[in-house]
Amino acid sequence: MDDPAETRATVGRRNAMSEAAPEISVVIPCLNEEEAVGKVVDQALEGIRRSARSGEVIVVDNASTDRSAEVAAEHGAIVVREERPGYGSAYLAGLAHARGEYIVMGDADETYPMQELAPFVERLAAGDDLVMGSRFEGTIHGEAMPWLNRHIGNPILTGLLNVLFGVKISDAHCGMRAVRRDALPVLDLHSTGMEFASEMVFKAFRRKLRVSEIPIDYYPRVGESKLNRFGDAWRHVKFMLLYSPSWLYFVPGMVLLLLGLVGAISLAAGPVTVLGRTWQIHTLFACIFAVLLGTQIVQLGIFARAFAASHLGEKDPWVERARGRLSIEHGLVVGGILLALGLVTVTVIFVNWAIDGFGALSHEYATAIGFTLLAVGTQVILGSFFLALLTMRTTEPSRARLVERVPVA
Repeated sequence: MDDPAETRATVGRRNAMSEAAPEISVVIPCLNEEEAVGKVVDQALEGIRRSARSGEVIVVDNASTDRSAEVAAEHGAIVVREERPGYGSAYLAGLAHARGEYIVMGDADETYPMQELAPFVERLAAGDDLVMGSRFEGTIHGEAMPWLNRHIGNPILTGLLNVLFGVKISDAHCGMRAVRRDALPVLDLHSTGMEFASEMVFKAFRRKLRVSEIPIDYYPRVGESKLNRFGDAWRHVKFMLLYSPSWLYFVPGMVLLLLGLVGAISLAAGPVTVLGRTWQIHTLFACIFAVLLGTQIVQLGIFARAFAASHLGEKDPWVERARGRLSIEHGLVVGGILLALGLVTVTVIFVNWAIDGFGALSHEYATAIGFTLLAVGTQVILGSFFLALLTMRTTEPSRARLVERVPVA
């Protein structure tokens, strides 16, 4: 590797000639990495030199209590201070300051080969929007990744991301990655914690950006790890589920609803014998519970997808098709029919009970079905109103200035 001082001088002269628009911005979040951050900055500057492009290195000091910021500045980095804690907060601050057309991201602990950033930039220049490093397709050196993370944690989290969002990559949480600057508005990143890594990946796939992977080496970190193994893993899982209403709501909701409907319809007229066993009123109650709970869960899924499409900028073809074909009135009609059927059923049973002198209760199965229809119909009607409220188009408040009336003498 060339002398770091010479490399910094070379990159510095190149930046002086194109100060307004460096081609590459390397963004490095940093929290108490005094021991390693200087070398990482040197590696990033060397990587910029090898790419034969102009560039800058931005170190985001995430409220370090050591000399990380001073060391980074001494080695030629632009230091940005971000007081809000969190991996995502640091990156959001760094991305806001980055001026390059191509943005390379990496950690400040010497785990990633930042001097090898040129292939990432070349992929972006060729048309990719996001380029991910893959430690699993490359080489993991020594004890760089603990056994639990390597064989359980990362494979499970990457597998979940692939299943929930249709992602097709081998290492969703690799910290070395690169993104085109013009892709950032499309990604619309918001996460402040470690889930920032997952958000970038699944939004890139969901919004049809071009994503590729490059095998990289992964080295043992210098200094103390800041990861909370189980806490950070849960934040990733929670975030993925929140952004995946199909799996969080629709799959379990539809399973409950369909099983409940089959059982309730089968038992509507009375006990049923299946496989030599008689299923009676208690089984019907369980089926009714499944119908009510399934209906509620499916509704929550509809609400979540509609809200995400209307207010979070998510592109959802299902919501767009439904919006063009369905309206609140459709929901009111369906709910009204269910409500009417339930009301008629319960009314007929009540009248017969009254005619019989309010004696012993009968028609237990039909009564249970009638009240279920009443409950589901009410849910559909009220849910239709709530869905209309969620998808209501809002406008910005008027910003017209109020003209103060001056009394005329």
